[in-house]
Amino acid sequence: MPEAGLASRVAAIAAEAGRLAMARWETEFRRWEKVPGSPVCDVDLELDALLRQRLEALLPDAGWLSEETADNRDRLSARRIWVVDPIDGTRDYLRHRPGWAVSVALVEDGRPVIGVLDSPARGEAWIAEAGKGAYRNGVRLAVTPRDRLAGARVPADQLPKVDQDLTMVDRPNSIALRIAMVAAGEADLVATIRWGNEWDVAAAVLLGREAGAAITDALGHPLAFNTPSGQAFGVLASAPGIHAAAVERLRDRAETGVKT
Repeated sequence: MPEAGLASRVAAIAAEAGRLAMARWETEFRRWEKVPGSPVCDVDLELDALLRQRLEALLPDAGWLSEETADNRDRLSARRIWVVDPIDGTRDYLRHRPGWAVSVALVEDGRPVIGVLDSPARGEAWIAEAGKGAYRNGVRLAVTPRDRLAGARVPADQLPKVDQDLTMVDRPNSIALRIAMVAAGEADLVATIRWGNEWDVAAAVLLGREAGAAITDALGHPLAFNTPSGQAFGVLASAPGIHAAAVERLRDRAETGVKT
């Protein structure tokens, strides 16, 4: 388990990165695509360097996995590892929309034990520690008691015809913030059906779990972190009372997607 006080120190570092991101938000900076559809900007790299310097000073023995750093497989031999997305939701950052966050997780033996999201454009600081609950701005979080899939609130811009019985709510670009909405009881279900990266969800998975959410991959299998690929096939986070029904509804789509 993490040392006493470590989570609050991680939150302070994430907040420092968030302040830098806000200071740079309205300035001129370079932006490009790493691959088609995957935007990045100078600010991503500035935050990555800051976070790495600060976090490695906290735990010099911990490995490192970040969206903006070339992967070093030496991390696989580390018992503890930082899993970081300097700006999760870069599209919203570039469009001057508030749906982005600094995401930092400490993973120990394949499980997140500290999870922090700093979302300064939304005025939100999220923190979770294994076994100690999840909080937003100091208020403890809990998922909804929903037990029927129909009517479940989903952060989405549109829904396929088969899911028209669900209810759309505001969708930030950050997948971490969408999972955090489940933790806060502001959404009932979040699902992705594609290969994704550990840094996108590690912190938010702990937030959701500590708030009582059921969280698996898109096929209903347990999630693991610090894997060789650094990826998982989708994520499904929900109120526990609808999780089995959500897995069943998505089964055919997920089984098709995992093969492509």
